[in-house]
Amino acid sequence: MYVMRNLIITISLFLICISCKKEVKPTDLTVMYMAPQNIEYAKGLTIKSQKGYKEVIVSTPWPKAKQELRYILHPKGTAQPFSTNDTHTVFIQVPIDRMIVTSTTDIPMLEALGLEHKLVGFPHTDYISSEKTRALIDNGSIKELGEAHSLNTEIILELDPELVIGFSSSGDIKAYDLIQKTGIPVAMNGSWMEQHPLGRAEWIKFISAFFGKEAKADSIFQDIKKEYTTASLLAQNVSKTPTILSGNMFKDIWYIPGGKSYVAQFFKDANTKYLWADSKTSGSLSLNFENVLEKGQHATLWIGAGNAKSIEELKEQNPRYELFEAFKNKTVYSSALRTGATGGLIYYELGPMRPDLILKDMIKIAHPELLPDYNFYFFEKLE
Repeated sequence: MYVMRNLIITISLFLICISCKKEVKPTDLTVMYMAPQNIEYAKGLTIKSQKGYKEVIVSTPWPKAKQELRYILHPKGTAQPFSTNDTHTVFIQVPIDRMIVTSTTDIPMLEALGLEHKLVGFPHTDYISSEKTRALIDNGSIKELGEAHSLNTEIILELDPELVIGFSSSGDIKAYDLIQKTGIPVAMNGSWMEQHPLGRAEWIKFISAFFGKEAKADSIFQDIKKEYTTASLLAQNVSKTPTILSGNMFKDIWYIPGGKSYVAQFFKDANTKYLWADSKTSGSLSLNFENVLEKGQHATLWIGAGNAKSIEELKEQNPRYELFEAFKNKTVYSSALRTGATGGLIYYELGPMRPDLILKDMIKIAHPELLPDYNFYFFEKLE
């Protein structure tokens, strides 16, 4: 009888503990997944911690966007914090267990946060270069979704993701609207609109918000910021500033980074003289060959010369390139030589999250004496 009574008491206490855990779980989740996030460089992203939920605002998802997009993140098991008729507000339960992303720039961020196993689908998987994520593609964990502008909705419904992170360069989001109508929330990533390299890298905080990885994301970003800032300060210690030509011809137009662009910021922080730095354009300038030749014929360096793999291939693309001194002197550098197993460019995948490595590459090109033991990560000289 005594033993039986003790057993009953023990079982009762166990059930009470289980009950207590269930009661505090939503509160624990609120603390864990609603942690504050400070945004330092990103201009198109705001993250606010509210009572019981987190508000993620993407103000520039694409060029000339007329309406900011708002994502309300609340812990699974908790009620939707409020109601609204605003079609630009999306409610998302976190943490996410199954997701789809549509840009290769999201892949390094997922991997850095230890979340690549949460990815179940991607459009045009051949673009992915990372060996870790490619292994998941090869074993069938990540499914092919076709092209980004025409996602295979049938496969997406079969995969049943809890979130799709989209991307649009034009504001055409019909494919994403269709997905959202099925009940699958879509969040648009506007990181590519950032003009400062560290602003782009800081969008790792956007990814982390859906998983409760805020502290890890901030730690990763702070390390990148420190490396970038240290490298930039180092570059300011030289008086020699080589002149820079960039971009290349496509058909009859030479597309060259504008003076307020992401690429121009690298040239500035590497302490070089970018010949189009006075341009107020944040995107690309569209110039004819003669315009570029007049200004850039005597440039010391040509950084970012398209997809040519060699000087000879560059000449085959346009024989008039021989008129530039950088071509004659073979001081032409490209980020197109390093590719993944299926042809994806590593620069376009990893570069946005690791601007510190891009900057070090540019400093090594412009001021090799400053980084004597550093090996190029993205760029290589065309031979």
